[in-house]
Amino acid sequence: MVYIIAYLTAHAGKGDEVVALTTPLIEATLKEAGCVSYELYRKPTDPDALVFVETWKDRAAIDAHFAEPHLKAFQTAAANLLASARVEIVHPEKIEVV
Repeated sequence: MVYIIAYLTAHAGKGDEVVALTTPLIEATLKEAGCVSYELYRKPTDPDALVFVETWKDRAAIDAHFAEPHLKAFQTAAANLLASARVEIVHPEKIEVV
């Protein structure tokens, strides 16, 4: 298994808008062949701080996910709403930051 932890910080007051954009992303991603789990969490004390915690079959499944139109559509739609984003891909032997 390979894991992704994606930290998203929305611009002040934009967390609700980012969360609204995640609904079609999550629904489509859960149907991908290599997706084991794909969950979004929101920090209760900071509603503009979001974290995706994902489990994937392997790195090839992640590469396929990164090419999916629903992910690209989310990235485009959320770009102006996000102050920062950090994605960590956690392998058994290393952590990639993309």
